[in-house]
Amino acid sequence: MAYGDQPTITVDDVEIPLLGFGTWQLEPDDARRMVAEALRIGYRHIDTAWIYKNEQAVGEGIRDSGVAREDLFLTTKIWVEHFAHDALLKQAEESAASLGTTPDLLLLHWPKTTPSFEETLGALNAAKDAGLTKSIGLSNFPSKEFRQAQGLSKARLLTDQVEHHPYLGIDQLVATAAELGSSITAWSPLAQGKIADDATISELAKAHGKTNGQITLRWLIQHGIIAIPRTTKESRARENFDIFDFALTDEEMQRMDALDRGERLGDWLDPAFEWDKTGA
Repeated sequence: MAYGDQPTITVDDVEIPLLGFGTWQLEPDDARRMVAEALRIGYRHIDTAWIYKNEQAVGEGIRDSGVAREDLFLTTKIWVEHFAHDALLKQAEESAASLGTTPDLLLLHWPKTTPSFEETLGALNAAKDAGLTKSIGLSNFPSKEFRQAQGLSKARLLTDQVEHHPYLGIDQLVATAAELGSSITAWSPLAQGKIADDATISELAKAHGKTNGQITLRWLIQHGIIAIPRTTKESRARENFDIFDFALTDEEMQRMDALDRGERLGDWLDPAFEWDKTGA
């Protein structure tokens, strides 16, 4: 993988760029345009999902960019209605066909009680064994279910992609990922724009000559969290990528950590499961 000088995290011998480009809620035309632009800017990690209905556009954007496939990391997700064994394998095939390439990482989008974790994790491993993805992982799994899933998975689950930003601390989940030899990926890392008016973040931004978004993304990657901000604006994508030329001090990191107030912006967790309790 040729990721240049940007920081990466290595999980189970797989190197993943810490800053990625997300495509949630991007219409196909925007997804194609922005994926190509993000890759030209320098992003080397792209995140999509079957349910976003833009996998084909993401694949087209990758090809439009001119960046070699082996030089980027690509993630997609299995939708919850496809968790039965045969349905999961069928969607994995569909996703690879739509993308026009085998994804590097295939995630289960949300935990579900049925079918059983045994069946779904078995099918996810079968997709990997069949060459439909290089690696596998999870999205939106609380610690308890994260541990159960890894216990049932032959292959390492490389990440758990969850909502995480300054207002939603996930210390327990981060500890679980470390214990399992995994990682955390943050969706909505900029709290869907709420960080723009935060006084503490604004103060740090002024001190570093950076924007609130840049401070927030820097805080995440310094914690070893993978962040996947998304935008329809090329200027914002460029701004979000410009975070590798400065660092936050330990004291500044602690000030960012202290913003946690347990605020969750998007929650589609099955009521059978519970999020980890945080200190907020």
